[in-house]
Amino acid sequence: MTAHARITRYSKFESELDELESSELMQMIQEALLGQGMNDPYDPDPNARPSMDDLFDAILNALAERNLIPEDMLAEAMQGEGEIQDSRLGQQIQKMVDKLQQDGFIRKEFDEDGEGGGAGQSGESKFQLTDKSIDFLGYKSLRDLMGGMGRSSAGAHDTRDYSSGIDMMGELKSYEFGDTLNLDTTATLSNVIAKGLENAEQEDLVVRQSEYSSSAATVVLLDCSHSMILYGEDRFTPAKQVALALAHLIRTQYPGDTLKFVLFHDSAEEVPLSKLAQAQIGPYHTNTAGGLRLAQQLLKRENKDMKQIVMITDGKPSALTLPDGRIYKNAYGLDPYVLGATLREVANCRRSGIQVNTFMLARDPDLVSFVRRVSEMTRGKAYFTTPQNIGQYVLMDYMSNKTKVVN
Repeated sequence: MTAHARITRYSKFESELDELESSELMQMIQEALLGQGMNDPYDPDPNARPSMDDLFDAILNALAERNLIPEDMLAEAMQGEGEIQDSRLGQQIQKMVDKLQQDGFIRKEFDEDGEGGGAGQSGESKFQLTDKSIDFLGYKSLRDLMGGMGRSSAGAHDTRDYSSGIDMMGELKSYEFGDTLNLDTTATLSNVIAKGLENAEQEDLVVRQSEYSSSAATVVLLDCSHSMILYGEDRFTPAKQVALALAHLIRTQYPGDTLKFVLFHDSAEEVPLSKLAQAQIGPYHTNTAGGLRLAQQLLKRENKDMKQIVMITDGKPSALTLPDGRIYKNAYGLDPYVLGATLREVANCRRSGIQVNTFMLARDPDLVSFVRRVSEMTRGKAYFTTPQNIGQYVLMDYMSNKTKVVN
């Protein structure tokens, strides 16, 4: 007897595909939306943007994989002489696309002539993910990653320091000038009654300490060089999922923290959260020094207890921005000139009190040696990870980091 994979069919999809909610559809196609980094492993185009046709295909594939297309509709589309877009199935998918747009998950882009904007063929319609989409994808990524760690929610940043603040969870102490009056009524009254009200003094006041939750400024330094999609493995999409999850975690759990994103390749540039999900791989090389320099500039503007760089990479430094703006490149071995300039930026991080925590998606001996030096110089940490577990490492490190840094 042949074993078959168990298939769950939903009766509502058998008759009316348009009953599918936009949020359900977004969940089904999230990997396709984030996975556009695999545009071309041999000739990556950092300016490429997904088209409306790409979105159509993503929805079609998601429905087919889940066996949600009615058999008669599928047969008609496959046997018809025209394009799938012209069939009943194509029309149904187009309704879903329109609904995603109406519900605020996507925004179609147009150029000045009214044709589809963005890179690619002339007149080809592109789409942009909205803030609502980014928030949804961040929430979904965070929920998946936290579920993988056996946690239902994220807590606050705990530290070894205490302050008389709001969350009264610590030990009792006598009141000192400057403490917030989180009085412990029982202990205070006990002292006063024992001495008599007329003899009460300041040291009779007892406050309950609260755990000190420090503020953090973080820059995620994300490698988008060519190697992140080479060798049949997409390392860039999981890295983007981690970044979106971290953004959602900070927005919902640590609103006092700040988070910025820097992509580094031949050079480096800051990218807003709204553009991160659709960021692409390319160009080819790894300008780690340029990324570290830009990250430091962003962190210098922040007034936080802790400043840190979270670097996600799979390659050793292989490029450098020269004083005249030209890019020096050497992809063969660990170039002493590139290495020296990169380590100078690491030393600058140390002098500025910026910790660099590195998450490595490869185990090249030169990369391992370089990352160990970075960690030693900034008292940071290095993690050997894979695309499958990097999210758990990054999130757990972020939530526990302040206990080890703030004193």
